Amino acid sequence: MKSIKKILLSISLLVLILGIIIGASQVVYKRFDLTSDKRYTLSPTTLQLLKRIKTPIGIKVLLKGNIPTEYKRLQTETLQLLEEYRAANRNIHFDFINPLEGKEDNSQLQALSMQGFTPLMITSSQGGRTSEEYILPWAILTMGDRQERVSLLRNKLGASTQEKIQFSVQNLEYAFSDALYKLLLEKQKSIAVIRSNGTLPDVEIADFLRLEQNYYHLAPFVLDSVATAPQKTLKQLSTFQLCIIAKPTVAFTDEQKQVLDQYIMNGGRVLWLLDPVAASMDELFRQKGRTMAMPQDLNLVDMLFKYGVRLNYDLINDWYFTQIVVAQGSGSQTQYTPIPWVYSPMILSANNHMINKNLDGIRLQFVSSIDTLSNGIKKSVLLSSSPLSKLEGTPKEIVLDFPEKTTEGYDKGNFPVAVLLEGSFTSAFKNRVKPIEQLENKDQSPPNKMIVISDGDIIRNDLQQGEPLELGYDKWTNQYFDNKAFLQNCVNYLLDDTDFLSLRNKKVSLPFLDKKTIEKDTTYWKSISFIIPLTTLILLGLVVRGWYRRQYS
Repeated sequence: MKSIKKILLSISLLVLILGIIIGASQVVYKRFDLTSDKRYTLSPTTLQLLKRIKTPIGIKVLLKGNIPTEYKRLQTETLQLLEEYRAANRNIHFDFINPLEGKEDNSQLQALSMQGFTPLMITSSQGGRTSEEYILPWAILTMGDRQERVSLLRNKLGASTQEKIQFSVQNLEYAFSDALYKLLLEKQKSIAVIRSNGTLPDVEIADFLRLEQNYYHLAPFVLDSVATAPQKTLKQLSTFQLCIIAKPTVAFTDEQKQVLDQYIMNGGRVLWLLDPVAASMDELFRQKGRTMAMPQDLNLVDMLFKYGVRLNYDLINDWYFTQIVVAQGSGSQTQYTPIPWVYSPMILSANNHMINKNLDGIRLQFVSSIDTLSNGIKKSVLLSSSPLSKLEGTPKEIVLDFPEKTTEGYDKGNFPVAVLLEGSFTSAFKNRVKPIEQLENKDQSPPNKMIVISDGDIIRNDLQQGEPLELGYDKWTNQYFDNKAFLQNCVNYLLDDTDFLSLRNKKVSLPFLDKKTIEKDTTYWKSISFIIPLTTLILLGLVVRGWYRRQYS
């Protein structure tokens, strides 16, 4: 009888303790991240963003269905991240759906593709069988009548599937937080896109402009009015926080330079995308594989020299090259052959600054070297050519041909092609006769920054049937380069929007199973997974039986 009372007392005490724990969990809620890389710990930027959400936001993740093993990791990591979001703010609601479920034809797949949800076809082989599956690594965020798309899978040049998954998981928090930021954003900062002096037309920079329109006010700006109304032009330009000058081909007048100089002296930031050498792939193809690379005087040498850099009239010949596609033959016999192109280097980031961290390869065309000068301005080299590169002077004839088979002369390399300048700049017109005397002039700027890149084509997107393609995508080789992410980082940094740069640079390490080892040792591990639980269960039963017999015999 006493033993029964003890048992009932123990059970009552256990129920009471469990009740207290459950009640406390309703009041006090705490999650613990035990991973070494803290992948489930949301950044302060994300937490601050989530605090601003006061209305329900629905998230539909399209990654559901018959998903290959590798991509289940992406699905799992997405689920766990969204659980962290919901734990931080109960206005976040999410659901995983399969929009292709029950659809036997491809009509739904085509409809989703037309809406921008590009499907991914997975070909897998197992047990001698090959199968094809379509998955949709996308998510849709909805707040009221506003929507944002999130691509869960990021392309990485030359990466294996596992590397792409890891790269994508590292990008997940940034991707979702960036989409939430767009839903909540009230634009405040403005960017002027210079549309004079022969800069690139809108259609050739359309993809990057579309991206920046999500965050900032954009407006075209011409410097033609400087000749008649310089003070008014400067005043209008000064309403913009950033000025983008993309591949000008017509020299700037001294009056235009003075207005730009005073814009900088008043705190305006500039992203310079300049070509010191005029050379064009279009001209190369039109002239049957031959063209001249000529120095291009934009009348900016003295101005940039004063700020601390000099763009050289040379071309970088780099053995870390990308490919171009050349058509051979005619009519139905035409063949498209990719050939290596030493004047189109693939720049690999040094990861020495938050602007260039964790970026994939960046593609440039006919790029020149930049010299940094000593003048008290802080200079950070963001992009450099490879160690196996050399400089070629201009004028020079460019011939469409395979590169030399020797690396002789490619021993210096590491030539800067993108430089960040930070500090208090001195006016390029200090102690000089001013072209416009009536213009109010300052000789020193407040703490300021600018970025100089010696390739205007870094921002140029390809066209297909007159429509702009994604910046960084090569339609001929079907490869992706990270030009857009790099330029976006540049703009964010110049406009002091650096919070999201830390999210974009987040590192996550995922352990993956070795498929070959699994296939090789399948029988062994199946046996282990069957024998060990069964043996453990039998031993546990024997122990319990022995204890019971001793207790109640």
